[in-house]
Amino acid sequence: MMRRHSLVTPSPKQVSLLFVGHPTHAHTFPSSSTPCNSFSQTHHHWWGYPKTFKPSFTPSLPICKHGVNTLHTSSTVEQIEVDEVEGDVWLKMQEEARLDVTVEPILSGYYSTSILSHKSLQTALANHLAVKLSSASLPSGTLSGLFATVLEADHAIVDAVKSDLRAVKERDPACVSHVHCFLNFKGFLACQAHRVAHKLWLQGRKVVAVVIQNRVSEVFAVDIHPAAKIGSGILLDHATGIVVGETAMIGNNVSILHSVTLGGTGKVSGDRHPKIGDGVLIGAGTCILGNIKVGDGAKIGAGSVVIKDVPPRTTVVGNPARLVGGKNNPVKLDKIPSFTMDHTSHISDFYDYCV
Repeated sequence: MMRRHSLVTPSPKQVSLLFVGHPTHAHTFPSSSTPCNSFSQTHHHWWGYPKTFKPSFTPSLPICKHGVNTLHTSSTVEQIEVDEVEGDVWLKMQEEARLDVTVEPILSGYYSTSILSHKSLQTALANHLAVKLSSASLPSGTLSGLFATVLEADHAIVDAVKSDLRAVKERDPACVSHVHCFLNFKGFLACQAHRVAHKLWLQGRKVVAVVIQNRVSEVFAVDIHPAAKIGSGILLDHATGIVVGETAMIGNNVSILHSVTLGGTGKVSGDRHPKIGDGVLIGAGTCILGNIKVGDGAKIGAGSVVIKDVPPRTTVVGNPARLVGGKNNPVKLDKIPSFTMDHTSHISDFYDYCV
């Protein structure tokens, strides 16, 4: 039975905070004149669980009721169509798997075990993660049961998984299908393993949560502390070398490339890691250090070292990172960088030479 798509898992037509939900404007920030009901609090939905969270930074654009800005062009029929598409992610994956098997019959057993023999996305993901993360002393059967228990008990996590699948398929040109992402993309798999570990951490099962973190680090070369809060619609592109600290927060619809560190500045305890807003694009090799804020819709150029707050809808690049356009008049982005995946626009405003 199809469930309506929740506000906590933004789609191309329904994303949190700044992001417009109509196909023709999917990559564009709404006008500041967009009508909406003001809210005294910003509603963030970390890792798929709705929580009222008042950030210490203020979005530069108005926030509509329930934290969603929409253009008044969608109809009820259109929304139903969106719900149907989103409810069919698992069915789509099964279709893609059957097609792959016809092209490569030698993979029939692998696809059957990984996809076609399962009754749901939850059990398939639990099994696949367990196989990937198991070891001689940590059997896949034990892990599969643990993962399945968490996934089947929490629909919000599964909604976030589906949102991540769509994000990878839409933003990464190397991703040929949803099932391709599910089976082969370690950034996606590392993110889903973290979602399970984070749930276990919140339940007080910190020992097993850290064990999962360790196995993910060993197998996928992605090290995300189980206490870190991560939104939905996440793309970890390539993913090798990504490090996310304990008190870090990552919003919705964020794209992060390989070798990115969201770390601390030393031995400071307490809240000490970055807070990444919605729609942010973080280039490869970037270090963002300390309890700083990267505003909604910001872009961080590859190889940057960021140690100060980044205003919303701006671009910073360099070591140390500087605002493109200058501190007094920074260039404002008119498109959501995590969706466009454009790493080079406006860079000519900063660099006047070529290497």
